[in-house]
Amino acid sequence: MRWLSNLRLPNAAPSHASQPNRRWRVGLDGHGQIAAVEPLAPGSAAAGENWQGDWLSPAAVDLQINGGLGLAFPELTPADLPKLLELLERLWADGVEAISPTLVTCGVAPLRQALAVLRQARAEHRQGRCQLLGAHLEGPFLEPSRRGAHPAQHLAAPSRAALLERIGGFEAEIELMTLAPELPGAGEVIEALRELGILVSLGHSAADEAQASAAFAAGVTMLTHSLNAMPDMHRRAPGPVAAAALRGDVALGLIADGVHVAPTMAVLLQRLAPGQLVLVSDALAPYGLPDGTYRWDDRPLTVEGGSCRLEDGTLAGVTLPLLEAACRLARWSGEPERAIAAATLHPRRVLGDERPLPELLLGLPLAETLRWSGTAEALRWRRSA
Repeated sequence: MRWLSNLRLPNAAPSHASQPNRRWRVGLDGHGQIAAVEPLAPGSAAAGENWQGDWLSPAAVDLQINGGLGLAFPELTPADLPKLLELLERLWADGVEAISPTLVTCGVAPLRQALAVLRQARAEHRQGRCQLLGAHLEGPFLEPSRRGAHPAQHLAAPSRAALLERIGGFEAEIELMTLAPELPGAGEVIEALRELGILVSLGHSAADEAQASAAFAAGVTMLTHSLNAMPDMHRRAPGPVAAAALRGDVALGLIADGVHVAPTMAVLLQRLAPGQLVLVSDALAPYGLPDGTYRWDDRPLTVEGGSCRLEDGTLAGVTLPLLEAACRLARWSGEPERAIAAATLHPRRVLGDERPLPELLLGLPLAETLRWSGTAEALRWRRSA
C-alpha cells in the first residue's frame, strides 16, 4: 500500500476545534483509491509521502449555481445539451464534484423544459464531468418585496396545486426548494415538499424570528444566501439568521464574494455557526466568460470583477468559482480548515451524508480529491493526483 503522511483533514465541527493541527496518514490501494485513513500520534513521523501539513478534502459541492458559459439553467432547451455538458466539464476542472442546478423564478413551461433537459444531461454523466444532483428551485413562492432580481411577473402564491403544476413528473429530480415560509399557503407547500423528500430552504423572505423558527420546526433546514434578500440581524429583531444559528441544525448558505456580504459579517457567521456554514457560488450564466454585458431573461446584466448587476444596480449574482469563495473566506478569517469544510464537507451534510470525513474519504480515487496548501492568506488548491 502507498502511504501519504503528515496531512490534515478539514473539519469545522466543535469537537475538532481544539485539535486544528491534528495530522493523519492515508493509504492508497493499487488502483489509487483511498483504502485507509488513520490519525497520527502527536509528534510522530510515519513513513510515506510527506504532505507537510497540507489538507486533503473531497471536491466541492455547489447547492446554488444558476448557469455558466452563457447558459442560464431556467432557459435550457434540448439544443443546449452539448454546451451544458461542456459546462459540467468546466466545473469539474474548477474543483466541483456535484451541483444542484438552480432554476430561478420563471414561467411554468420554461421550467419544465429545463427540468427535462437536466434529466437528459444527468443520464449522460461520466467520469471527468461534474455530477448533476436534483435541481434547486429558487422560487416562485417568494416574498415580492424581497424578490431581488427575480422577475415579478412569474412569482406565484404558494399552494400544492401550484407546486405540482411545476414539478409534477419531476418530483424525484428536485433536491431543494427556496421559498418564503411566512406567505399564506407556504405551510402546505413545505409539508408537500417534505413528503416528497425535497429539502426546503428559507430565502427571499421577510420572515421575522418567530416565523423563521416556526418554519424550522416544520422542516425547513437551510437559509438561501444568508443575509441577502431577508431581514438583517438586529439587536431587537434578530431575524431568520439569528434564529437559524441559535438552533444549530439549520445550514447557513453564504455567498463569500465580499460583495453580497461584507467579509466581517461572513467571518462573524462562521464564528457563530462554524459547523452550519455552507458556501455557495450563486454563479450566473456568464460564469466562465469575461467581464461585459450579458442578458438576464430579457434584461441587461453587467459583469464586472466577478459581480453581476442589473441595469438598476440590483445585485443578481456572481461569476466567481466556488473554491475562490473558500480561499477568500480563509483569507478573511485566518481559518482555512473551516473555509475548506464549508465548500466541501458541509454541503454533503445538507444532503444527508453524516459520515465522518475519514469514512467519507474511504473508497474515493485520490485523483478526485483536492489538496489544499499555503497559508490562510494565500490558500490554493489542486487535484490530489
